[in-house]
Amino acid sequence: MNIAIVIKNSATRLQPDYQRLLESLSRSGVSTTVIDSPIARGEYDFVLAVGGDGTMLAAVGLVRDSGVPLVGVNFGHLGFLTTLAAADTDSLVANLSQGRYTIESHTLLHATIGGADDLFVLNELALHRQLDAPLMQTRVSVDSSYVATYTGDGLIVATPTGSTAYSLSCGGPILTPNAACNVITPIGVHTLTLRPIIVPASAHIELSTNPGDHPYCLSADSDHRLLTPGATIDIEPANFAVGIVRMGKQDFFSAIHEKLSWDA
Repeated sequence: MNIAIVIKNSATRLQPDYQRLLESLSRSGVSTTVIDSPIARGEYDFVLAVGGDGTMLAAVGLVRDSGVPLVGVNFGHLGFLTTLAAADTDSLVANLSQGRYTIESHTLLHATIGGADDLFVLNELALHRQLDAPLMQTRVSVDSSYVATYTGDGLIVATPTGSTAYSLSCGGPILTPNAACNVITPIGVHTLTLRPIIVPASAHIELSTNPGDHPYCLSADSDHRLLTPGATIDIEPANFAVGIVRMGKQDFFSAIHEKLSWDA
């Protein structure tokens, strides 16, 4: 078995659990390579993201359309996207080699800024004002139909995967990974009647701000940048999905119960 490892935090490399993970993989005859660049189809059997959800999102940028399944080992805090806790890695090789896992297919968004800068987003794309800037106005169109102009702190376009992240904290709904839709969620909106909107996964979404506004921030998963006023962002479904491994009887709702403390 040939496994690629993605690790962002250098401190994680020094943790005993990480060293134990490497030793367990080596004893089982697994070949491992730490990667920091995109991989090709068939190059590895699995990609192992060691860290938290931020590491998982960074790993998506390396997996892209390779079709290689992604396994998350949580060395972080919430770790909603991850598969295993750091203390549970001894069973990793046995589960993978014996097929005791399922692969969830997670859709992505493809965003372009002014017709350039391709961004592929697993969780969400968020526009938000800078701390010292006035409320921003974001014009939203879906499939060329004008929806509304949101005045507030910003706006989120989230996939089903991202519906449990920033969008959820702003009042958006939880979507199951296989839901064929995305959600547009306002951040600190000035008009309370403007609520989150669920749109088909196939929808083309266009976001734009007024040319006279202040520069604003764009977050696309782990990519963060400052955009000039008046820029237009086009969002459509990506032409590929990413497979995330769930071990044993894990599924979306078991992750919800564990990470969001339902029934606690």
